[in-house]
Amino acid sequence: MYRFLLSRQWVILTLVSLVLIPVMVELGFWQMHRHERRVAQNELIADNLAARPVPVTELTSPGHTVPRADYWRHVTATGTYDTAHEVVVRRRTDNDERVGVHVVTPLVLADGRAVLVNRGWVPAAADQTAYPAVPPAPKGEVTVTGRLMADETTGASGIKDLSGLPPRQIMLIDSAQQAKGLGRPVLGGYLQQTSPEPAGGTPELIAEPDHDSIGAHMAYAVQWWLFAAGVPVGWVVLVRREKRDRASAAVAPAAEETPATAGAAAG
Repeated sequence: MYRFLLSRQWVILTLVSLVLIPVMVELGFWQMHRHERRVAQNELIADNLAARPVPVTELTSPGHTVPRADYWRHVTATGTYDTAHEVVVRRRTDNDERVGVHVVTPLVLADGRAVLVNRGWVPAAADQTAYPAVPPAPKGEVTVTGRLMADETTGASGIKDLSGLPPRQIMLIDSAQQAKGLGRPVLGGYLQQTSPEPAGGTPELIAEPDHDSIGAHMAYAVQWWLFAAGVPVGWVVLVRREKRDRASAAVAPAAEETPATAGAAAG
């Protein structure tokens, strides 16, 4: 009755079904893990943004790699801006998704060390080789509060570190790279300025990272698991339909022969 399951067509269909089930289950767990990571990141961002600001030197030092646990921590730094070594970071968007540059200015601390401060976004120059119009950094001693961020890498950001760029233009914010040009120790990572507000609102300060949305990863996980559960159900439905169709096909010839046999007997 079920010998058709040994046919080439049904063997292939069964094997494909057996492969699809674990693949869909694994895809569901992948989406669930993405959901869990997003929830954990949202909690980390919220906790660090709410934490009391501390001096930047408490969390980083020259050559230090900022750990993920310290991302977005509010820190303070007091010093004077070294505008001679200011650079702009190309291909960055503002809060309205307009493409421009980020302005990064070293802040020299009292002990001679420096920390990179991302002062915010400005439009790029019409001529990509020209240095854009950047509002001057405040003169004299200033105290800056900002979110601590790790040095940027191509692996983490997906941004390629291009060579041969115009003077004072970079692709990635890298404290070790900037230290070479500064000729002084630079604290690892950099500050994303949050205060004071720039005069005239420019450079435009970088918005707080999103820590409310969680995406649809869990919904996708449930969908994959439902698909996995639906595969064996669908396979059973197809088998029963095939069995019913074959049974009907076998009955039809027998029904056609019966009237003919009866007629011959009457003759």
